Amino acid sequence: MKFRPGLVAAASALLTLCACTGSSGGGASAPPSPTTHTPVTITLWSGFTDRELGIINQAVQKFHADYPWITVKSVGGQDDDKIVKSIRGGNAPDAALSFSADRLGSYCSSGAWIDLDSYLQRDHVDVNTFPKPSQGYTAYQGKRCALPALADVYGLYYNTDMLKAAGYAAPPKTASELLDMAVKLTTYNADGSIKVAGFVPLFGFYEMVPAHIAPSWGARWVGGDGSSSLSSDPHWAAMLRWQKKFVDAIGYDKLKRFTAGTGSSEFSASNFFETGKVAMNIDGEYRTAFIKTEHPELHYDTAPFPVDDSQPTLYGAGYVTGNLIGIPKTSTGDKREAAWQLVKYLATDTDVQVLLSNGLRNVPTTVAALGSNALTPDPQFAKFLDIYQNPGSDSTPVTASGSADQDLLTAYVDKWQAGSGGDLAAGLKKVDGQIDDELAQSDGGAP
Repeated sequence: MKFRPGLVAAASALLTLCACTGSSGGGASAPPSPTTHTPVTITLWSGFTDRELGIINQAVQKFHADYPWITVKSVGGQDDDKIVKSIRGGNAPDAALSFSADRLGSYCSSGAWIDLDSYLQRDHVDVNTFPKPSQGYTAYQGKRCALPALADVYGLYYNTDMLKAAGYAAPPKTASELLDMAVKLTTYNADGSIKVAGFVPLFGFYEMVPAHIAPSWGARWVGGDGSSSLSSDPHWAAMLRWQKKFVDAIGYDKLKRFTAGTGSSEFSASNFFETGKVAMNIDGEYRTAFIKTEHPELHYDTAPFPVDDSQPTLYGAGYVTGNLIGIPKTSTGDKREAAWQLVKYLATDTDVQVLLSNGLRNVPTTVAALGSNALTPDPQFAKFLDIYQNPGSDSTPVTASGSADQDLLTAYVDKWQAGSGGDLAAGLKKVDGQIDDELAQSDGGAP
Protein backbone atom coordinates (compact mmCIF):
# COMPACT_ATOMS: atom_id res chain seq x y z
CA MET A 1 0.00 0.00 0.00
CA LYS A 2 1.63 3.22 -1.12
CA PHE A 3 -0.50 6.29 -0.58
CA ARG A 4 0.06 9.29 -2.84
CA PRO A 5 -2.14 12.38 -3.02
CA GLY A 6 -4.38 12.34 -6.07
CA LEU A 7 -4.89 14.93 -8.79
CA VAL A 8 -7.81 17.26 -9.37
CA ALA A 9 -8.40 15.32 -12.58
CA ALA A 10 -9.02 12.21 -10.49
CA ALA A 11 -11.59 14.08 -8.47
CA SER A 12 -13.25 15.25 -11.68
CA ALA A 13 -13.48 11.67 -12.89
CA LEU A 14 -15.24 10.74 -9.70
CA LEU A 15 -17.64 13.64 -10.05
CA THR A 16 -18.52 12.24 -13.44
CA LEU A 17 -19.20 8.96 -11.68
CA CYS A 18 -21.50 10.82 -9.31
CA ALA A 19 -23.45 12.19 -12.22
CA CYS A 20 -23.65 8.89 -14.07
CA THR A 21 -24.57 6.51 -11.29
CA GLY A 22 -27.87 6.46 -9.49
CA SER A 23 -28.47 5.60 -5.91
CA SER A 24 -28.25 1.88 -5.37
CA GLY A 25 -30.57 1.68 -2.43
CA GLY A 26 -27.62 0.38 -0.42
CA GLY A 27 -28.83 2.26 2.62
CA ALA A 28 -31.99 0.14 2.82
CA SER A 29 -32.34 -2.74 5.24
CA ALA A 30 -30.03 -5.63 4.61
CA PRO A 31 -31.70 -8.90 3.60
CA PRO A 32 -32.05 -11.53 6.33
CA SER A 33 -29.03 -13.70 7.00
CA PRO A 34 -29.10 -16.59 4.53
CA THR A 35 -30.22 -19.94 5.91
CA THR A 36 -28.79 -21.99 3.05
CA HIS A 37 -25.35 -22.01 1.49
CA THR A 38 -25.86 -21.97 -2.23
CA PRO A 39 -22.49 -22.18 -4.04
CA VAL A 40 -21.51 -18.81 -5.49
CA THR A 41 -18.45 -17.31 -7.15
CA ILE A 42 -17.53 -13.67 -6.60
CA THR A 43 -14.72 -11.42 -7.79
CA LEU A 44 -12.42 -9.30 -5.63
CA TRP A 45 -10.35 -6.53 -7.20
CA SER A 46 -7.31 -4.98 -5.54
CA GLY A 47 -4.29 -2.96 -6.57
CA PHE A 48 -1.85 -5.52 -5.19
CA THR A 49 0.54 -7.37 -7.47
CA ASP A 50 3.32 -9.95 -7.25
CA ARG A 51 4.37 -10.86 -3.68
CA GLU A 52 1.78 -8.59 -2.08
CA LEU A 53 -1.05 -10.12 -4.13
CA GLY A 54 0.15 -13.47 -2.87
CA ILE A 55 -0.41 -12.31 0.71
CA ILE A 56 -3.93 -11.16 -0.15
CA ASN A 57 -4.60 -14.52 -1.79
CA GLN A 58 -3.52 -16.32 1.38
CA ALA A 59 -6.28 -14.44 3.20
CA VAL A 60 -8.74 -15.27 0.40
CA GLN A 61 -7.84 -18.96 0.65
CA LYS A 62 -8.39 -18.83 4.39
CA PHE A 63 -11.80 -17.27 3.75
CA HIS A 64 -12.74 -20.05 1.32
CA ALA A 65 -11.73 -22.66 3.91
CA ASP A 66 -14.13 -21.06 6.39
CA TYR A 67 -16.84 -20.37 3.77
CA PRO A 68 -16.42 -23.28 1.35
CA TRP A 69 -19.59 -22.43 -0.62
CA ILE A 70 -18.06 -19.05 -1.62
CA THR A 71 -15.36 -19.09 -4.28
CA VAL A 72 -13.40 -15.86 -4.71
CA LYS A 73 -11.63 -14.88 -7.90
CA SER A 74 -8.91 -12.46 -6.77
CA VAL A 75 -7.71 -10.04 -9.45
CA GLY A 76 -4.73 -7.77 -8.75
CA GLY A 77 -3.39 -4.68 -10.44
CA GLN A 78 -6.78 -2.93 -10.43
CA ASP A 79 -6.58 0.74 -9.42
CA ASP A 80 -9.40 3.14 -8.59
CA ASP A 81 -9.70 4.44 -12.14
CA LYS A 82 -10.44 0.89 -13.30
CA ILE A 83 -12.91 0.42 -10.45
CA VAL A 84 -14.74 3.62 -11.44
CA LYS A 85 -14.89 2.63 -15.12
CA SER A 86 -16.16 -0.86 -14.27
CA ILE A 87 -18.97 0.56 -12.14
CA ARG A 88 -19.99 2.97 -14.86
CA GLY A 89 -19.92 0.10 -17.37
CA GLY A 90 -22.00 -2.17 -15.16
CA ASN A 91 -19.32 -4.87 -14.95
CA ALA A 92 -17.71 -4.10 -11.62
CA PRO A 93 -16.30 -6.69 -9.22
CA ASP A 94 -18.43 -7.89 -6.32
CA ALA A 95 -15.93 -6.50 -3.82
CA ALA A 96 -13.24 -3.88 -4.36
CA LEU A 97 -10.20 -2.93 -2.33
CA SER A 98 -9.12 0.67 -2.93
CA PHE A 99 -5.75 2.19 -2.09
CA SER A 100 -7.13 5.72 -1.83
CA ALA A 101 -9.22 6.91 1.09
CA ASP A 102 -9.71 10.15 -0.84
CA ARG A 103 -12.15 8.31 -3.10
CA LEU A 104 -14.52 7.38 -0.33
CA GLY A 105 -16.65 10.54 -0.48
CA SER A 106 -17.45 10.04 -4.14
CA TYR A 107 -18.10 6.32 -3.78
CA CYS A 108 -20.55 7.05 -0.95
CA SER A 109 -22.28 10.17 -2.29
CA SER A 110 -22.85 8.63 -5.73
CA GLY A 111 -24.13 5.31 -4.42
CA ALA A 112 -21.37 3.60 -6.41
CA TRP A 113 -20.50 1.60 -3.29
CA ILE A 114 -23.38 0.44 -1.13
CA ASP A 115 -23.98 1.66 2.40
CA LEU A 116 -22.88 -1.12 4.76
CA ASP A 117 -24.58 0.13 7.93
CA SER A 118 -27.57 -2.20 7.66
CA TYR A 119 -25.26 -5.19 7.25
CA LEU A 120 -23.15 -4.10 10.22
CA GLN A 121 -26.31 -3.81 12.32
CA ARG A 122 -27.71 -7.14 11.13
CA ASP A 123 -24.49 -9.00 11.95
CA HIS A 124 -23.80 -7.03 15.16
CA VAL A 125 -20.47 -5.60 14.01
CA ASP A 126 -19.53 -2.72 16.31
CA VAL A 127 -17.73 0.10 14.46
CA ASN A 128 -15.59 0.53 17.57
CA THR A 129 -13.89 -2.62 16.36
CA PHE A 130 -11.88 -0.10 14.33
CA PRO A 131 -9.75 2.66 15.87
CA LYS A 132 -11.06 6.22 15.48
CA PRO A 133 -8.86 7.36 12.56
CA SER A 134 -10.04 4.46 10.39
CA GLN A 135 -13.66 5.00 11.41
CA GLY A 136 -13.30 8.53 10.09
CA TYR A 137 -12.02 7.81 6.59
CA THR A 138 -14.48 4.99 5.88
CA ALA A 139 -17.70 7.00 6.35
CA TYR A 140 -19.22 10.01 4.63
CA GLN A 141 -22.25 12.02 5.77
CA GLY A 142 -23.66 9.17 7.82
CA LYS A 143 -22.96 6.46 5.25
CA ARG A 144 -20.37 3.81 5.98
CA CYS A 145 -19.86 2.43 2.50
CA ALA A 146 -16.46 0.87 3.21
CA LEU A 147 -14.55 -0.86 5.96
CA PRO A 148 -10.84 -0.33 6.65
CA ALA A 149 -8.43 -3.00 5.44
CA LEU A 150 -5.03 -2.04 6.88
CA ALA A 151 -3.70 1.48 7.43
CA ASP A 152 -0.79 3.64 6.34
CA VAL A 153 0.73 5.64 9.17
CA TYR A 154 3.37 8.32 8.75
CA GLY A 155 6.37 9.14 10.89
CA LEU A 156 10.05 10.07 10.84
CA TYR A 157 12.77 7.76 9.54
CA TYR A 158 16.33 8.58 10.56
CA ASN A 159 19.78 7.18 9.79
CA THR A 160 21.22 6.29 13.18
CA ASP A 161 24.83 6.27 11.96
CA MET A 162 24.53 9.79 10.55
CA LEU A 163 22.86 11.18 13.65
CA LYS A 164 25.44 9.56 15.92
CA ALA A 165 28.33 10.92 13.83
CA ALA A 166 26.83 14.42 14.15
CA GLY A 167 26.59 14.06 17.93
CA TYR A 168 22.88 13.33 18.24
CA ALA A 169 21.69 10.55 20.55
CA ALA A 170 17.99 10.88 19.73
CA PRO A 171 15.77 12.03 16.87
CA PRO A 172 14.21 15.52 16.88
CA LYS A 173 10.92 16.00 18.67
CA THR A 174 10.12 19.57 17.70
CA ALA A 175 10.02 21.36 14.37
CA SER A 176 12.89 23.67 15.34
CA GLU A 177 15.02 20.69 16.37
CA LEU A 178 14.36 19.03 13.02
CA LEU A 179 15.40 22.18 11.15
CA ASP A 180 18.57 22.70 13.21
CA MET A 181 19.62 19.05 13.01
CA ALA A 182 18.90 18.85 9.29
CA VAL A 183 21.03 21.92 8.54
CA LYS A 184 23.92 20.44 10.51
CA LEU A 185 23.54 17.03 8.84
CA THR A 186 23.45 18.47 5.31
CA THR A 187 26.78 18.15 3.49
CA TYR A 188 27.87 19.66 0.19
CA ASN A 189 29.97 18.83 -2.83
CA ALA A 190 32.86 21.02 -3.90
CA ASP A 191 30.60 22.94 -6.29
CA GLY A 192 28.20 23.80 -3.48
CA SER A 193 25.50 21.31 -4.47
CA ILE A 194 23.98 19.08 -1.83
CA LYS A 195 25.76 15.78 -1.29
CA VAL A 196 23.65 14.48 1.61
CA ALA A 197 20.50 16.24 2.83
CA GLY A 198 19.73 16.20 6.53
CA PHE A 199 16.04 16.39 5.58
CA VAL A 200 14.32 17.57 2.41
CA PRO A 201 11.65 20.14 3.40
CA LEU A 202 10.38 20.65 -0.15
CA PHE A 203 6.70 19.85 -0.52
CA GLY A 204 6.42 17.29 -3.30
CA PHE A 205 9.52 15.29 -2.38
CA TYR A 206 8.36 11.75 -1.75
CA GLU A 207 5.83 11.85 1.13
CA MET A 208 6.61 15.39 2.26
CA VAL A 209 3.20 16.95 1.57
CA PRO A 210 1.08 19.32 3.68
CA ALA A 211 -1.48 16.67 4.62
CA HIS A 212 1.14 14.37 6.09
CA ILE A 213 2.59 16.92 8.52
CA ALA A 214 -0.62 18.81 9.34
CA PRO A 215 -1.38 16.68 12.45
CA SER A 216 2.00 17.75 13.88
CA TRP A 217 0.65 21.31 14.00
CA GLY A 218 -2.94 20.36 14.86
CA ALA A 219 -4.01 22.02 11.60
CA ARG A 220 -7.65 21.44 10.64
CA TRP A 221 -9.01 21.36 7.11
CA VAL A 222 -12.61 22.23 7.95
CA GLY A 223 -14.15 24.75 10.33
CA GLY A 224 -17.25 24.43 12.43
CA ASP A 225 -19.43 25.69 9.61
CA GLY A 226 -18.15 23.03 7.23
CA SER A 227 -16.10 25.39 5.09
CA SER A 228 -12.38 25.23 4.39
CA SER A 229 -10.36 26.64 7.31
CA LEU A 230 -6.84 27.06 5.90
CA SER A 231 -6.90 30.83 6.46
CA SER A 232 -8.88 30.85 9.70
CA ASP A 233 -6.88 28.15 11.50
CA PRO A 234 -3.55 29.81 12.48
CA HIS A 235 -1.77 26.47 12.63
CA TRP A 236 -1.62 26.28 8.83
CA ALA A 237 0.21 29.59 8.57
CA ALA A 238 2.57 28.57 11.38
CA MET A 239 3.36 25.30 9.61
CA LEU A 240 3.96 26.96 6.25
CA ARG A 241 6.17 29.68 7.71
CA TRP A 242 8.29 27.01 9.40
CA GLN A 243 8.56 25.09 6.13
CA LYS A 244 9.58 28.20 4.16
CA LYS A 245 12.20 29.07 6.78
CA PHE A 246 13.51 25.50 6.46
CA VAL A 247 13.68 25.69 2.66
CA ASP A 248 15.46 29.05 2.80
CA ALA A 249 17.98 27.78 5.36
CA ILE A 250 19.26 25.22 2.84
CA GLY A 251 18.34 26.97 -0.39
CA TYR A 252 15.39 26.40 -2.68
CA ASP A 253 17.48 26.10 -5.84
CA LYS A 254 19.90 23.66 -4.22
CA LEU A 255 17.02 21.50 -2.98
CA LYS A 256 15.37 21.53 -6.41
CA ARG A 257 18.59 20.39 -8.08
CA PHE A 258 19.11 17.72 -5.43
CA THR A 259 15.61 16.28 -5.90
CA ALA A 260 15.35 16.66 -9.67
CA GLY A 261 14.17 13.45 -11.31
CA THR A 262 13.62 11.58 -8.04
CA GLY A 263 9.96 10.76 -8.63
CA SER A 264 10.61 7.26 -9.90
CA SER A 265 13.09 6.48 -7.12
CA GLU A 266 10.67 6.59 -4.21
CA PHE A 267 9.45 3.02 -4.52
CA SER A 268 12.70 1.51 -5.72
CA ALA A 269 16.04 0.42 -4.29
CA SER A 270 17.45 3.84 -5.23
CA ASN A 271 15.23 5.63 -2.67
CA PHE A 272 17.26 8.52 -1.26
CA PHE A 273 16.79 7.52 2.39
CA GLU A 274 17.60 3.89 1.73
CA THR A 275 20.80 4.80 -0.14
CA GLY A 276 22.07 7.29 2.44
CA LYS A 277 21.47 10.46 0.45
CA VAL A 278 18.98 11.71 3.04
CA ALA A 279 19.58 11.46 6.79
CA MET A 280 15.96 11.92 7.89
CA ASN A 281 12.71 11.57 5.98
CA ILE A 282 8.95 11.40 6.48
CA ASP A 283 7.45 8.13 5.23
CA GLY A 284 4.88 5.45 5.87
CA GLU A 285 5.25 2.23 7.82
CA TYR A 286 5.55 0.28 4.57
CA ARG A 287 9.11 1.63 4.12
CA THR A 288 10.28 -0.85 6.76
CA ALA A 289 9.47 -3.70 4.37
CA PHE A 290 11.27 -1.99 1.47
CA ILE A 291 14.37 -1.47 3.58
CA LYS A 292 14.38 -5.07 4.79
CA THR A 293 14.23 -6.32 1.20
CA GLU A 294 16.37 -3.74 -0.59
CA HIS A 295 18.88 -2.42 1.95
CA PRO A 296 19.01 -4.65 5.05
CA GLU A 297 22.45 -3.21 5.82
CA LEU A 298 20.97 0.23 6.57
CA HIS A 299 21.12 1.29 10.21
CA TYR A 300 18.00 3.28 10.92
CA ASP A 301 15.17 3.85 13.35
CA THR A 302 11.74 5.45 13.35
CA ALA A 303 9.87 7.94 15.53
CA PRO A 304 6.81 10.18 15.45
CA PHE A 305 7.23 13.22 13.23
CA PRO A 306 8.41 16.34 15.12
CA VAL A 307 5.72 18.79 16.18
CA ASP A 308 5.08 22.51 16.44
CA ASP A 309 7.30 23.89 19.23
CA SER A 310 4.32 25.62 20.82
CA GLN A 311 2.31 22.38 21.02
CA PRO A 312 4.64 19.72 22.47
CA THR A 313 1.72 17.56 23.64
CA LEU A 314 1.04 16.69 19.99
CA TYR A 315 4.21 14.58 19.88
CA GLY A 316 3.41 10.94 19.28
CA ALA A 317 0.60 11.52 16.80
CA GLY A 318 0.77 11.41 13.01
CA TYR A 319 -1.07 11.22 9.73
CA VAL A 320 -3.20 8.15 9.03
CA THR A 321 -4.85 6.88 5.87
CA GLY A 322 -5.50 3.41 4.51
CA ASN A 323 -7.07 0.87 2.25
CA LEU A 324 -10.83 0.72 1.82
CA ILE A 325 -12.85 -2.37 1.02
CA GLY A 326 -16.43 -2.13 -0.16
CA ILE A 327 -19.14 -3.51 -2.40
CA PRO A 328 -19.92 -1.87 -5.76
CA LYS A 329 -23.63 -1.36 -6.35
CA THR A 330 -23.59 -3.71 -9.36
CA SER A 331 -23.17 -6.73 -7.07
CA THR A 332 -26.64 -8.10 -6.27
CA GLY A 333 -28.46 -11.07 -4.74
CA ASP A 334 -26.40 -14.01 -3.55
CA LYS A 335 -23.23 -12.38 -4.86
CA ARG A 336 -23.78 -9.25 -2.78
CA GLU A 337 -24.34 -11.35 0.33
CA ALA A 338 -21.17 -13.36 -0.38
CA ALA A 339 -19.26 -10.13 -1.03
CA TRP A 340 -20.40 -8.78 2.33
CA GLN A 341 -19.15 -11.91 4.06
CA LEU A 342 -15.76 -11.45 2.36
CA VAL A 343 -15.59 -7.74 3.20
CA LYS A 344 -16.51 -8.39 6.82
CA TYR A 345 -14.00 -11.23 7.04
CA LEU A 346 -11.05 -9.31 5.63
CA ALA A 347 -11.83 -6.24 7.72
CA THR A 348 -12.70 -7.79 11.09
CA ASP A 349 -11.19 -11.27 11.46
CA THR A 350 -8.28 -10.95 13.87
CA ASP A 351 -6.19 -13.78 12.42
CA VAL A 352 -6.60 -12.41 8.90
CA GLN A 353 -5.72 -8.88 9.95
CA VAL A 354 -2.57 -10.21 11.61
CA LEU A 355 -1.72 -12.33 8.57
CA LEU A 356 -2.05 -9.32 6.26
CA SER A 357 -0.12 -7.00 8.56
CA ASN A 358 2.74 -9.41 9.08
CA GLY A 359 2.95 -10.12 5.37
CA LEU A 360 2.34 -6.66 3.88
CA ARG A 361 3.85 -4.62 6.71
CA ASN A 362 0.86 -2.30 6.96
CA VAL A 363 -0.83 -1.42 10.23
CA PRO A 364 -3.80 -3.65 11.20
CA THR A 365 -7.10 -1.81 11.53
CA THR A 366 -8.88 -3.58 14.36
CA VAL A 367 -8.31 -3.10 18.06
CA ALA A 368 -8.07 -6.87 18.57
CA ALA A 369 -5.41 -7.34 15.88
CA LEU A 370 -3.33 -4.48 17.27
CA GLY A 371 -3.23 -6.32 20.61
CA SER A 372 -2.69 -9.81 19.20
CA ASN A 373 0.33 -11.78 20.38
CA ALA A 374 0.60 -13.17 16.85
CA LEU A 375 1.48 -9.73 15.47
CA THR A 376 5.24 -9.67 14.89
CA PRO A 377 6.43 -6.07 14.51
CA ASP A 378 10.12 -5.29 14.46
CA PRO A 379 11.14 -2.29 16.62
CA GLN A 380 10.97 0.16 13.71
CA PHE A 381 7.51 -0.97 12.59
CA ALA A 382 6.20 -1.04 16.17
CA LYS A 383 6.53 2.75 16.40
CA PHE A 384 3.83 3.09 13.76
CA LEU A 385 1.45 0.94 15.78
CA ASP A 386 1.85 3.45 18.61
CA ILE A 387 1.37 6.45 16.30
CA TYR A 388 -1.81 4.91 14.88
CA GLN A 389 -3.29 4.48 18.34
CA ASN A 390 -2.35 7.95 19.55
CA PRO A 391 -5.55 9.98 20.13
CA GLY A 392 -4.06 12.93 18.24
CA SER A 393 -3.49 11.01 15.01
CA ASP A 394 -5.69 12.21 12.20
CA SER A 395 -6.52 11.91 8.53
CA THR A 396 -7.84 14.29 5.88
CA PRO A 397 -11.61 14.90 5.82
CA VAL A 398 -13.72 12.74 3.51
CA THR A 399 -15.38 14.86 0.84
CA ALA A 400 -17.27 14.24 -2.39
CA SER A 401 -14.54 16.15 -4.24
CA GLY A 402 -11.89 13.57 -3.37
CA SER A 403 -8.41 15.03 -2.98
CA ALA A 404 -9.31 18.43 -4.47
CA ASP A 405 -8.63 20.20 -1.15
CA GLN A 406 -5.13 18.72 -0.98
CA ASP A 407 -4.42 19.33 -4.65
CA LEU A 408 -5.47 22.98 -4.51
CA LEU A 409 -3.35 23.57 -1.42
CA THR A 410 -0.42 21.82 -3.10
CA ALA A 411 -0.70 24.12 -6.11
CA TYR A 412 -0.38 27.12 -3.79
CA VAL A 413 2.44 25.81 -1.58
CA ASP A 414 4.49 24.99 -4.68
CA LYS A 415 4.54 28.75 -5.30
CA TRP A 416 4.93 29.59 -1.62
CA GLN A 417 8.07 27.52 -1.11
CA ALA A 418 9.59 28.97 -4.29
CA GLY A 419 9.09 32.49 -2.93
CA SER A 420 6.31 33.46 -5.31
CA GLY A 421 3.30 32.79 -3.08
CA GLY A 422 2.75 36.44 -2.15
CA ASP A 423 1.00 37.26 1.10
CA LEU A 424 0.40 34.01 2.97
CA ALA A 425 -2.90 35.03 4.57
CA ALA A 426 -4.30 36.17 1.23
CA GLY A 427 -3.01 33.05 -0.50
CA LEU A 428 -4.65 30.71 1.99
CA LYS A 429 -7.91 32.64 1.84
CA LYS A 430 -7.95 32.25 -1.94
CA VAL A 431 -7.36 28.50 -1.62
CA ASP A 432 -10.22 28.32 0.88
CA GLY A 433 -12.52 29.82 -1.73
CA GLN A 434 -11.34 27.39 -4.38
CA ILE A 435 -11.88 24.41 -2.08
CA ASP A 436 -15.35 25.59 -1.07
CA ASP A 437 -16.25 26.03 -4.74
CA GLU A 438 -15.10 22.47 -5.48
CA LEU A 439 -17.15 21.13 -2.58
CA ALA A 440 -20.24 23.02 -3.72
CA GLN A 441 -19.93 21.61 -7.23
CA SER A 442 -19.37 18.12 -5.87
CA ASP A 443 -22.42 18.26 -3.65
CA GLY A 444 -24.45 19.52 -6.56
CA GLY A 445 -23.36 16.63 -8.76
CA ALA A 446 -24.18 13.91 -6.29
CA PRO A 447 -27.55 12.18 -6.66
